[in-house]
Amino acid sequence: MTIRKWLQWVSAGCALLGTATLARADLLTDIKPRIFAPGVISGPAHDSAPAFTPDGKTVVFGRSSAAAAFLLISHKTNRGWSEPQIAPFSGQWLDMEPAMSPDGTYLIFASNRPAVPGARPVDGEMNGKSQPGEGSNLWRVDRTPAGWGVPARLPDTINASGSTYSPSIAGDGTLYFMRPNPATHKFQLFEADQKYSEVRELSFSDGSETDVDPAVARDRSFMVFGSGRHAKKDIDLFITYRIRQGWGEPIYLGDSINSAQSDAEPRLSPDNQTLYFSSDRVVPVPKPIPAGKGMEVLREMSSWNNGQYNIWIVDLAKVIAKTKPPDGT
Repeated sequence: MTIRKWLQWVSAGCALLGTATLARADLLTDIKPRIFAPGVISGPAHDSAPAFTPDGKTVVFGRSSAAAAFLLISHKTNRGWSEPQIAPFSGQWLDMEPAMSPDGTYLIFASNRPAVPGARPVDGEMNGKSQPGEGSNLWRVDRTPAGWGVPARLPDTINASGSTYSPSIAGDGTLYFMRPNPATHKFQLFEADQKYSEVRELSFSDGSETDVDPAVARDRSFMVFGSGRHAKKDIDLFITYRIRQGWGEPIYLGDSINSAQSDAEPRLSPDNQTLYFSSDRVVPVPKPIPAGKGMEVLREMSSWNNGQYNIWIVDLAKVIAKTKPPDGT
């Protein structure tokens, strides 16, 4: 979402976690995030939500500020990631939060573009406050060998709210997303069947706490998401595993992966072995700055290390090995 909306929803209330989820978080202290493509994909603006093609060689992601929000495309080359370009279906409206289907044939993204041509941009609400023209519906655009198609709005069963965000697509086509609870106005998480005909709230997300940005595994065995349910911070990252009765208790991903700032917009690599997420953390700079290092610090500050959302990487396989509960519990 745009940086303006991000600043609004990170202020939502938080609640204490159970001791069991915090105990598992203590196992993650040796897992350290690292910055993703600094100065190229993690740039000077608000960068988030990388969506990769199945081969991992193309990424679509969001770049925004208080002024605009675009979807950008970059390709992996022998020299690293290419200079991002605005996607051919983006560039006019507030477009954000892309999610690639696991087979790479289509992309779902959030946008304030009008539901029908010639209409006004979608109105939304954030924390119960009206957002004229700055709402969001989910849209689908097909990806073919000939290129990108024309975006089509998902049906009203999905877009029942003008604040529908953060799609994630499982291998069987099940769609996960977030929209506000009509009573509490806090974001909660939902799933919809492959035909988008039936929408269900997730068992751990009933609207009593702020839950955002689902990132579901291809086989739906686990999900990483952001939440305000940790009392110490704003939005932090959690993981939950599928159990017989639905989803297990969310597990806090610890103070090594999470930071003192906001950590959200999780996304998974095509093989589900790497976690990408966005954070407004800043890499500390020595004080005083060592002699001769000032220009290096300035270059990093100008290109990415400036307190805006950047994209970070975590070894998800290690996280799962240390947090996954016994089967079926």
